Order: sequence, then structure tokens, then C-alpha cells
Amino acid sequence: MKRFLILTLALLASLGLFAQNVAEEDPDLQYATTLLKPGTPVPDFTLADIDGNSVSIKDFLGKKVVLVFWASWCPDCREEIPLLKKMQAKADPKKVAFVSVSFDRKEETWKDFVRTNQLGGVQLFDAAGKKNSTIGTDYGVQWIPALYLIDEKGKVELATVVARKVAAALN
Repeated sequence: MKRFLILTLALLASLGLFAQNVAEEDPDLQYATTLLKPGTPVPDFTLADIDGNSVSIKDFLGKKVVLVFWASWCPDCREEIPLLKKMQAKADPKKVAFVSVSFDRKEETWKDFVRTNQLGGVQLFDAAGKKNSTIGTDYGVQWIPALYLIDEKGKVELATVVARKVAAALN
């Protein structure tokens, strides 16, 4: 009986280490658990773009949408920019729209970062910031970057914190 207990405890400990390693290899297991699930209709929102025009997420029905929640102060967000630019350059703009919602603290900081880094797509600013954003709450964003691939009918196809997963889904 004692041997069985020791073997059981050893097995449980090794499973715990395995689960920890899996979570470290896939950040979604740790950071994307609150994001909307595939098949969920996306909540509507309207924000001003970099030129002051009102943009609604529903404006993009009929196209796939890569929706990115980010901020210029976020190191992980900045790290994903080159891949996002490659995805956008490769995608057919008639079929795929790229929409980014910034949680920067200051609008001028956001605008300067977008222009300096030549970020494409539709750039939106949420003046509420990450902690107070109704949109962030509606989309389950607790970690940035948070990325969604939304289908042509306005439903979540993929929710992740890893841009390469979006890139793979677009291919």
C-alpha cells in the first residue's frame, strides 16, 4: 500500500510538472483563458481612428478581421509588430481587415508610435485605457497583446495572445 501511495504521488508530481511545461510553451493556457470563445458573436464597439473618424467593428462584416488589443508601452506588443506587418502585407485587403485598439495612456503617445513605426490597418484609441476599458472587458482582455481572428459574419474564429497563431490561421 505504501509503495502504491509513493508511486501515485510521484505520478501526480510528474503530471504537475508536465502541465506547467505545457503552459510555459503555450501562453494561451495562462493568458488567454478569459478571451471570447470561437463561435461567439463579437461585441460591437465604436472608436475614433487616428484621423478622428468613427469606426465600428461591424463596419468590417463581410471580411475576416484581425483585431489586436495592444499598447506602445507593452514589450510583448512591440515584439509582435514585425509579424503583424508581414501578415498584413501578405493578406488580401479585400478579404482581411486589420484593426488595432490601443490602450495607451496618452493619445499623442499612441499617434506618435503608430506614425513612427508605420503601423498599417485601422488604428483605434481607447481613451479609457486597459484597466477601465469597456471594450476590453467585453472582449475578455486581461493580457496584451490579445488578438482575435473574426470571421466574415462577425464571430470569433480564434482568440489568442500569440500572433503566430493568427498568422497560421490566415494561411
